[in-house]
Amino acid sequence: MGPLDLLLHLANFAAPALFLAVLLPILARVVMPKRAAAPVKWTWIAMNLVAGLAVLGADLWWFGHDGKMATYAALVLVMGSGQWLASAAWK
Repeated sequence: MGPLDLLLHLANFAAPALFLAVLLPILARVVMPKRAAAPVKWTWIAMNLVAGLAVLGADLWWFGHDGKMATYAALVLVMGSGQWLASAAWK
C-alpha cells in the first residue's frame, strides 16, 4: 500500500466522524435555544471530532474492522450526547 492509498483509507475511516462533527453544531444552533455562554462552533467541532474518532478507534479495536452498524449507532449516540452536554441543554 502506497502513501496515497494509506491517506485515502484514513480519510474514509474518519469521514463519518468528520461529517457528524460539522453537522451537529450547525443543527444545534437551529434546534436548541440561544445560550449566553455558548462555545464557539469550532470548539464543538473539535470536541465532536475527537469523540467520534475515539468511537471509531474503539470499534476498530473491538471488532477488528470498521463499518459495523453498531459502530455508527454508537457514533451518533456519543457525539449527540456530547453536543447535548456541551450546549447545557438540560438547563
